[in-house]
Amino acid sequence: MGILNITPDSFSDGGSLFDGAPRSDAVLRRAENMIDQGANILDIGGESTRPGATPVSEQEELERVIPTLDLLQANFDIPISVDTSSPAVMREAISYGVDMINDVRALGREGAIEAVADSDTSICLMHMSDEPPSMQQQTRYRDVTEDVKDFLASRVAACTAAGIKGHRLCIDPGFGFGKTTEQNVELLAGLPKLQQLGLPMLVGFSRKSIIGKITGRPVKERVFGSVSLALLALERGATILRVHDVGPTSDMLKIWLALAKIENREV
Repeated sequence: MGILNITPDSFSDGGSLFDGAPRSDAVLRRAENMIDQGANILDIGGESTRPGATPVSEQEELERVIPTLDLLQANFDIPISVDTSSPAVMREAISYGVDMINDVRALGREGAIEAVADSDTSICLMHMSDEPPSMQQQTRYRDVTEDVKDFLASRVAACTAAGIKGHRLCIDPGFGFGKTTEQNVELLAGLPKLQQLGLPMLVGFSRKSIIGKITGRPVKERVFGSVSLALLALERGATILRVHDVGPTSDMLKIWLALAKIENREV
């Protein structure tokens, strides 16, 4: 899953695809490059959810996301995900035939479940403690892996109660969202426990602060750390990798799949 942040303030690539409005030429170049390098899904985000990020209005998010979605659908034949928690953005994206709604708030906002319930769109439910402006002050867990698992199980149950079939759902443990470096590492080690929920698992480590805190590398020098964490997540049950650096991640994945084939492992 290649990341397309149509925002001025995302932690890694804010402003590269947005300058008061979506930068159409830059979006097309980035999308084409990601597809050429092996992306299977493109994920459009119109609101930064980095630690400390300021929320945007639904109208601002719509003005960023919908023109980008329209542009990509007109130029590429690839599944598209929209990274949003806004029911209005969800409904509009679904009307365009988007393939996935990727919600960091796990359909927790009022009206979000209702916005997606009657569609066929896939949904990713992510764990986040509190909200982006304050989530890094909310890092107390009884057991981070068990607490994340319990939260995701509760959100899956809420979706099921609303008539959303299980085959539409996937889960995301939310690395970096209200978790310390140590808790992120503990959660990575515990990913096999999340497989007990019986759903595909999306993970996003790409260029995040966990890599900087472990390696000392600045954001633009975290490719090797990002790919290393993606590999470790694959080995522990991840099925979708949300990344900025598609080419290096694709190379790793090809090697991993070649080894799995020789070892006759199911992946």
